[in-house]
Amino acid sequence: MIDKRNLLKENFQYFLPGNLIAQTPLPDRTESRLLVSTIANKELSENVFSNLPDLLSPGDLLVLNNTKVFRARLSGKRADTGGKVEAFLLRELDHGTWKVLIRPGRAARSGIIIEFSNDLSCTVRQRLGQGRAIIEFNSVEGTDDTLSRTAQVPLPPYIKRAPDERDDERYQTVYASKKGAVAAPTAGLHFDRELLIRLAEKGIEHTYVTLHVGPGTFEPLRSNILEDNALDPEEYYVSAEALSAIRNAREEGRRVIAVGTTTTRVLETIDINSETSLSGETEIFIFPPYSFRNVDALITNFHLPESSLLCLVAAFMGYEFMMNAYRYAVEHQFRFYSYGDVMLIEQESIQ
Repeated sequence: MIDKRNLLKENFQYFLPGNLIAQTPLPDRTESRLLVSTIANKELSENVFSNLPDLLSPGDLLVLNNTKVFRARLSGKRADTGGKVEAFLLRELDHGTWKVLIRPGRAARSGIIIEFSNDLSCTVRQRLGQGRAIIEFNSVEGTDDTLSRTAQVPLPPYIKRAPDERDDERYQTVYASKKGAVAAPTAGLHFDRELLIRLAEKGIEHTYVTLHVGPGTFEPLRSNILEDNALDPEEYYVSAEALSAIRNAREEGRRVIAVGTTTTRVLETIDINSETSLSGETEIFIFPPYSFRNVDALITNFHLPESSLLCLVAAFMGYEFMMNAYRYAVEHQFRFYSYGDVMLIEQESIQ
């Protein structure tokens, strides 16, 4: 038995055969396999995501992240050496000026020119460290249109294929509306519009928060000592209406169900008693032991070993139970990561 007070990064490693890493989405969003994990009795049961309305209770409040993924991955070459370079757009600082992640990192030196196409190139203006830099596109006129044609959907690095047309739709939730993410909030990929209607018809409510997911969601923790790790800041926004819905659910004893670790991080960052909308950046890193304030149940995909997301799930469901659930998922051939299957983690079964 591992003492959760002394957990290290190395404790969040698990064996995963490469063939279980989903490379493509299923034809139907809602037909992902669902592993229902009940904390009270440490029970695991299999279901299908389309049955979610039957697994939740009237009055439950689903909180979804409505961030929208934009085309953020650019492939190019250095003008001086011809060496291949990938630039991953993170945030626009000014028209034509962006904070980016550059690979390889040696191409992030100030003054280097990177060519992406005949009509799109940039100059590195400032090196920020850890592969990050500030770049300026060399022709700001029409840059937005050129980027939309040249950049690709930012599929995560464990998907070993080039993006295609289906990813424009499927690496995006059906309710995405606030542009700013470079990674999808993947727990939300399992919902379609019909399922949202069926949930509402059963009296299961939903509201939205926004967290613009950054590339740090894919990065492993650097330090073996959990508390020595820091996460990249990510922007969030929560409307007054969403705060009211969350607050009412809590006051009435109804469950608040976070759809995804991104939503969970927002809910654990904010003060739900605020009467006005909230916005800012969060760097919250949740790992065991942690006492959740605003989340009663969690819907989440299966996450990378030694990642901050896996630590969050362990904090919610308990380390040993989480590791058992992941071993079960591997043994029973669940699909992992962004286009993979999903878990419903609840304190007690409502059945």
